[in-house]
Amino acid sequence: MAAPRHPAPLPCAGAVLAGGAGRRIGGDKATVPVAGRPLLLHALAAVTRVARPVAVVARTDSALPPLPEGVTRVDEPDGVRHPLAGVVHALERAGGPVLVCAADLALLDPATLRVILVAAALAPGAPAVVPRTGRQLQVLCALYRPAALPGLRARGEDARAQDVVMGLGAAVVPFEDATPFFNVNTPEDVGRAEALLAARER
Repeated sequence: MAAPRHPAPLPCAGAVLAGGAGRRIGGDKATVPVAGRPLLLHALAAVTRVARPVAVVARTDSALPPLPEGVTRVDEPDGVRHPLAGVVHALERAGGPVLVCAADLALLDPATLRVILVAAALAPGAPAVVPRTGRQLQVLCALYRPAALPGLRARGEDARAQDVVMGLGAAVVPFEDATPFFNVNTPEDVGRAEALLAARER
């Protein structure tokens, strides 16, 4: 008898969201050095391993480091500031499922993203497939389908991103280890991320 086959990860486009103002880290967040390279490039390296094509979604005034060949920059419409605005813009451009992640996830790895994409393949009717670590939904490292657009567009200006995404009927994927979802928001976070990356390499 043949061994059961595991589902393949869902094919999708990728989008790294780099529209954050970076006030707590001193501005130009995407270019802040972490372990010898700009913060943005850590998350981008993981996403380009599992998705294609890949774009970086930014504000018109966002400073970005040079992007790898084949990765495009896409600017959000001016005046939009909600955390989910970049998700909407990425979905509208992709025209199909898109794996979205925030640019400040320096510890994100392809294996984590493949788990999300396998879960998406197993939940073809879910408008979104979202990791959960403890009680925290990782809505800015998730798979979104075009079916999510009406609910995302209808969000209130002050609506919590987690509430909006759960209102879509998202499928949730539990993760015991929250390390891949560690956000680099402050200079202290840079030091912690570098220590974790060094430990991973050892």
